Amino acid sequence: MSGTLYVVGTPIGNLGDITTRQLEILETVSVIAAEDTRVTRKLLSHFDIHTPLLSYHEHSPQAVIDSIIQKLLDGDSCAVVTDAGMPCISDPGALLVRACIAESIPMQVVPGPSAVISALAISGQDTGRFCFEGFLSVSKKQRFTHLEQLQNETRTMVFYEAPHKLLNTLKDMYTYFGDRSISICRELTKLHEEMRKTSLSEAISFYESQAPRGEFVLVIAGAPIVRQQEEISIDEVLETIRKRVEKGERAADVCKELAVKTGFSKRELYHAFTSQ
Repeated sequence: MSGTLYVVGTPIGNLGDITTRQLEILETVSVIAAEDTRVTRKLLSHFDIHTPLLSYHEHSPQAVIDSIIQKLLDGDSCAVVTDAGMPCISDPGALLVRACIAESIPMQVVPGPSAVISALAISGQDTGRFCFEGFLSVSKKQRFTHLEQLQNETRTMVFYEAPHKLLNTLKDMYTYFGDRSISICRELTKLHEEMRKTSLSEAISFYESQAPRGEFVLVIAGAPIVRQQEEISIDEVLETIRKRVEKGERAADVCKELAVKTGFSKRELYHAFTSQ
């Protein structure tokens, strides 16, 4: 019988955020595949855990994945961790997960903190729908292409950024997005944690006079939905709602779905429908 791969989240700053289940798994697995063994060793030492570590990161050759898979097939258990937060999200752990799926190796997730979700929760931006965009490329061509593709994205967008690239990133975002609302989350869960909700232009001015420090998560408002009144009227939308409700769907659910597609608000559609 093969062993189990455990996808284990770890604290993004404050070690007090670790869970008893995470500690139990890290202590009892046969081996831990770590993005940076030095970082993970500090975490394990803090909690007096002595599980063997092996290095597994974005530059690891296929042979490393194959060796981990073989250990699992031989019955050993393995935990995969990243330096901070949940592994396998914009992280090489995703390749290991796919390899386990291909080999029908059982997996369990041991959830922990996520910088994306943590930042979104305190951003004050719309959290109903969002997309995670990771780090922008250092290549100007790829960077500008990425931003251009997102110009009309209506969902809240979440990015990671390093301090030395922050100012240029804000300027590029201003060029492609205009003066959007942005929440800048810095050093989440750490001693100097900070969240600033501001505009892109004000953020640029601020960091032109003050050098950025720490790791950043940027939460940016999506593009406003432009209502195409000439393409669809509210009467047409209400007729669609009526037909779907007659088939047994809930009016609130239909209004929510059509609000995204048409630009009318859910409240506006629901009020108009129930007032008929």
